Amino acid sequence: NISIMEYSEKKTEYNLNYAKTKLKRIPLDIQNEKYEEIKNAADQAGESVNGYIKKAIDQRIERDNK
Repeated sequence: NISIMEYSEKKTEYNLNYAKTKLKRIPLDIQNEKYEEIKNAADQAGESVNGYIKKAIDQRIERDNK
């Protein structure tokens, strides 16, 4: 039986390994005003900024592929 601390350490290690092998970071520089516009839109949609941007990308790809 593992302790909560051991579980937490194993979970953190798993998450870091997953991120290294399965995710690609995309740096995105935008002006502060544009960020606020995106943040407000995401908040109104009940989404995170990250989720809102990902959804916008998916919608653009879908639209462009029609």
